[in-house]
Amino acid sequence: MVKQIRLAAHFPGVNNTTVWSDPAAGSHIDFESFRHFARTAERGRFDFLFLAEGLRLREQGGQLYDLDVVGRPDTFAVLAALAAVTDRIGLAGTINSTFNEPYEVARQFASLDHLSDGRAAWNVVTSWDAFTGENFRRGGFLPKEQRYGRARSFLDAASVLFDSWRDGGAFAVRDEHFDVEGRFGLPRTPQGRPVIIQAGDSPEGRDFAAAKADAIFSRHAGAEAGKAFYADVKGRLPAHGRAPEDLVILPAATFVLGDSDAEARERAREVRAQQVSPQTAIKLLEHVWNRDLSDLDPDGPLPQDDPVVDGGTIAPGRASVRMYRDPLATAREWRELSRARGLSVRELMIEVTAEQTFVGSPETVATSINDLVQQDAADGFVLVPHITPGGFDEFVDRVVPLLQERGVFRTEYAGTTLREHLGLKPLG
Repeated sequence: MVKQIRLAAHFPGVNNTTVWSDPAAGSHIDFESFRHFARTAERGRFDFLFLAEGLRLREQGGQLYDLDVVGRPDTFAVLAALAAVTDRIGLAGTINSTFNEPYEVARQFASLDHLSDGRAAWNVVTSWDAFTGENFRRGGFLPKEQRYGRARSFLDAASVLFDSWRDGGAFAVRDEHFDVEGRFGLPRTPQGRPVIIQAGDSPEGRDFAAAKADAIFSRHAGAEAGKAFYADVKGRLPAHGRAPEDLVILPAATFVLGDSDAEARERAREVRAQQVSPQTAIKLLEHVWNRDLSDLDPDGPLPQDDPVVDGGTIAPGRASVRMYRDPLATAREWRELSRARGLSVRELMIEVTAEQTFVGSPETVATSINDLVQQDAADGFVLVPHITPGGFDEFVDRVVPLLQERGVFRTEYAGTTLREHLGLKPLG
């Protein structure tokens, strides 16, 4: 049976993949940027648009991290405004379960689902670092090992609120994390509740997704790693009384197009060079060495000394710092790669941080996406352009029609809600 491909459009910001310096790059505050992005994705019949959320401006060496967006509007404000200028595309927002309250979040998502006629989605994330928590009343109170416990309780509590209209809005939730009681002021929404998305990759995160989520983001976009992740997460579903079709797996993926594969490869090299400037290369290297490297030549060799592994971190709150769980091993690996290929600091950082997922002509990219989905390496992809807001224009104009011709992607929306777009069963 031929699988239908699911596609989502990610409006980036909290990363270094976007080429801010490109003349085509637009504002992350001006609503026109969000409108253009959303309308393009809807024209391409994408399942949903996705917004990430940063709860604190991140720092490095005591200074604001210069690759992050400063001043992007609140997620709910943007999605509510987009509901008025789109008709079918889903609207997904990242909202934290560590520092918010169930009643507040349930009310906001129920409002969005009503305003959009059933297109809301909630990317449930956790946070455990005290750096982010300092912005909140309970700053840093939650140990890392408890974050998924609170997330489960938070989602369960919100679900009680979403369903409470059957009992006149009355609700009561009492567990180790919450003690709330009252009446929910909104009727049941078109979807019953927002589509639930989750992005954890740890064993706890995978179990959480298998038990609670409708879709899971993954960083495993390649064939081998994708198949392993897909089989693992789908294999966890029966233990929770769920079927494989109850959870959609969507790796994040970047792309670069060209009239030919050779042209696309050349454009990809140019994009990687833009993404990792000399200054950025040093900042990224500091994530592993965990000390100030501003005096290091980005066109020279790696530092001779080892990373600093004791004490705090040069970049509190940076997820990329936590990715390198063994900085000493990472440093050894990078030194070996640098020596073997004669790479400078900047060339190494380009090599290890900025390679695109899909590079080629429209035909090549369409084939690659379809092959991975049909091989059960994914159900689709959350695509991340390197330019906003116009980064999807070429993909929608040149790749989507090829997928439609193959009969693996919709030519029109069949339903009105996001659950229908994703092929999920309606809630009871």
